[in-house]
Amino acid sequence: MRLVFAGTPEPALPSLQRLIDSPRHDVVAVLTRPDAAAGRRGKPAPSPVAKLALEHDIPVLRPAKPNSDEFVAELSELAPDCCAVVAYGALLSERLLAVPQHGWINLHFSLLPAWRGAAPVQASLAAGEEVTGATTFLIEPALDSGPVYGVVTERVRDTDTAGELLGRLADSGAALLESTLDGIAEGALTAVPQPADGVSLAPKITVESARVRWDLPAHVIDRRIRAVTPNPGAWTMIGDLRVKVGPVTVEPSEDSLDPGEIRVERNAVLVGTSSQPVRLGQIQPPGKKLMNATDWARGARLDESVRAS
Repeated sequence: MRLVFAGTPEPALPSLQRLIDSPRHDVVAVLTRPDAAAGRRGKPAPSPVAKLALEHDIPVLRPAKPNSDEFVAELSELAPDCCAVVAYGALLSERLLAVPQHGWINLHFSLLPAWRGAAPVQASLAAGEEVTGATTFLIEPALDSGPVYGVVTERVRDTDTAGELLGRLADSGAALLESTLDGIAEGALTAVPQPADGVSLAPKITVESARVRWDLPAHVIDRRIRAVTPNPGAWTMIGDLRVKVGPVTVEPSEDSLDPGEIRVERNAVLVGTSSQPVRLGQIQPPGKKLMNATDWARGARLDESVRAS
């Protein structure tokens, strides 16, 4: 099939590469978000998807308004049989969705109808799910509600961060997307409506929602920190200093610390929660790189009254 691939961030790369390599499909163009500021100087840079497309001499479309009359006409001229979507980052109008004969097929990183929205992997981790996955479905105007073509499952590991889990789903999901498009081309697949029960939402993670709440139980804090690692990154105030916090280890200790209370030991920095303490792994003070929490605490020489909040 003639394909237009729509995507923006790194998790979309395995799918794009797989479709470029496929002998059954022809990626005639890539649709991505406009160049965004990057680096310390804030110089506009192409998205990861745009970079990969350019390496393969594939035309890159970067409309600021993808639902405009101009872009609908531009896409129509390309005459794609189908548009494949992986984390493009913009809502699409009905007119745009109607352009390709076989519609727009989205790879979404959850087992729909669970975790519709922008941050399904983060939501799955924060909820403590043991199994998650990816879904291919036909895009409709409503959010992630279209009929499903296929799914793949993935076990959630005890120490998974969002970055690690998403990396595995990006790889397994790429194979799912290719097989879905193969089946559509053959006329062998029929999309099945999503069940009405089990719908949950996964809105975009904000910086404020990534702040650690030490008044929660240790296992919840552990999951929530891993869910926002590496982006946007968990953070907390230690005294009047704002620091980023890496994944923690729940300590099977009989000692109790009040929520936010800090204890610096020879080989550990412990913080109290509403249950047992957690041991900090890495910390990133402002303007510095990630470092071992015990090394940081030695240099910071924390007063006993200083708390995390």
